[in-house]
Parts: sequence; C-alpha cells; structure tokens
Amino acid sequence: MKAWYEQSFGEDYLLVYKHRDMQGAVEEVQRMVSWLELPTGAHILDLCCGMGRHSLALAEAGYQVTGMDLSEVLLREARLQDQAEQVEFVHGDMRKLPFENTFDAVVNVFTSFGYFERDEENGQVIAEVSRVLKPDAPFLIDFLNPTYIENHLVAESERVDEGNRITETRKIEDGCVKKHIMLTHLDTGDIRHYDERVKLYGREPFEQMFSAAGLQLDAVFGGYDGAPYDSETSKRLIMIGHKR
Repeated sequence: MKAWYEQSFGEDYLLVYKHRDMQGAVEEVQRMVSWLELPTGAHILDLCCGMGRHSLALAEAGYQVTGMDLSEVLLREARLQDQAEQVEFVHGDMRKLPFENTFDAVVNVFTSFGYFERDEENGQVIAEVSRVLKPDAPFLIDFLNPTYIENHLVAESERVDEGNRITETRKIEDGCVKKHIMLTHLDTGDIRHYDERVKLYGREPFEQMFSAAGLQLDAVFGGYDGAPYDSETSKRLIMIGHKR
C-alpha cells in the first residue's frame, strides 16, 4: 500500500492546486531573500519543490538553485516551466537527501513538512537539512500554524474546474490535519479519491527538532508580510534559523 504522499502528488494535484500562481511565489521569494541575506549566486536547496514555482523565482532572483521532490509528475511540470534550464531538479526522499555537497541555504515552503506518522521520521528530515547545510548557513521552513488551523478549519469546500467537481473535506484527528479530496468528472461520473495528512507541529516541537539536529532558530514570522508570529492569530509559522 502506497503512502498518501506517493498517491496524491500526481496529475490531479496539478488541477487541485493550479490556483497557486507564479506571481505569488515571486512575492514570497522577495521576502525570503530579505530574511536569508544571501549573496547573489548562493546555492539554495528548495526542499520539496513541487511544481518549481519558488525554485524558478529564486533562480530569477540570481541564485543557483537545486529543487528536489519525490513526485516525478511534479518534477516533470517543473522542468516544463523551466524553459531556460535555470534550476537543477532532482528526484529524492526528504528523509534521505541525495546530496553529499552542502548548500548555502535550504528552504522548505507551502507546508511541505509533517508528512510522516512517526515523529522520528519528521525529525530525520530536519537532521538531513542540517547535514546538507554549510556551517552557519541559514534555513527557512514555512509551515502552517496549528492553533490557527484548529480554530479556523473549513470542514468542507467545493468548486468546479476543467469539467471536474472538486470536493475537499477537512478534519483534525490524531494530532494531524487530514484532507480528503474527491474529484468527480461531470460528464462521465468517474470519481477519484485522494488523502492528505500533515502532522501538527507548533513552534516548541520544531525548536526541539532543531536543537537535536544542531540548528538554531533565529526568527519567526506569521506570514510573508513580515508580521510577528502570534500563536493564536497568525496563519503561518515561518521559521528562519541557521546551522550552528
């Protein structure tokens, strides 16, 4: 039986999340760059790069970028978007990064963390981030804010796109936010199902994982507008730190 993340990040993911636009990624990268304070040409790993929106925006901003993801479908889409071949896109598992070299920074955005049931496996991702960072090099993890999600969870939503009814139901269970996605083809009635599950980690568990991996948390923001993080009201948990 395949894990949920091996099933969900396929062709239908491109439809379900196609509203994520390039302009949004460019604006987020502009803020990232100001936080990370990296010189032009620095080598950045975009961990779990998906369709490559942030990888491409980082490359356009003047950085050397490697994007890594487990999904061959999303990597294919990323390469299609990268007409100038500015980014090196690599297939790999975030629990065992396929790199021996080190990076000037690692970024992990759009809640691309907490995919695994066991804390040890999620902690291993942080350890791998530390392993591939140069000493004193920065990292950025853009995660959801668990408390905000718990207080503002939308239980169900529905829309129609490209001839499909897309129904998404959400719940919090066993310390995870779980989403069930159902796509119904309006002409044929064919139905496809997908599940997503993200473990809800707050700031303190992250700090424990960082400490165990030799990382230091330096700043926390509640969004790409640069607002301070508030555990009750912030939508995001954006953490910037460095390798000790």
